[in-house]
Amino acid sequence: MSLRGFAASLIEFLAVRLELVSVEARDEALRLGELLLYGAIAIVLLSLGLTFLAVLLTVLLWDTHRLLALAVFSAIFLTLGAVAFVAARARLNQGSRLWGASLAELERDKERLRS
Repeated sequence: MSLRGFAASLIEFLAVRLELVSVEARDEALRLGELLLYGAIAIVLLSLGLTFLAVLLTVLLWDTHRLLALAVFSAIFLTLGAVAFVAARARLNQGSRLWGASLAELERDKERLRS
């Protein structure tokens, strides 16, 4: 095998790997964008729904148990917020699978070169 052939193969190899990395980065950016959009929409709509439900039930109980209704809804909202915070923190600590396929391909390439 000539030096030029080896250099051409190496350049082609690197080009394929870089293309794979760029595809993975683009896919991850699109996934994160969708996740943020759907998450924001869900948060806004669920917040509005829960707020109107809390107001409705508080108004219904205004003459008899208004403080109890307000205390219960405050506790529910604070608990749900704490649960969401803990879930978000756990997901953040899990990390990302970004570059996973590229690293796996590089490992396979290393094994092929060794044998």
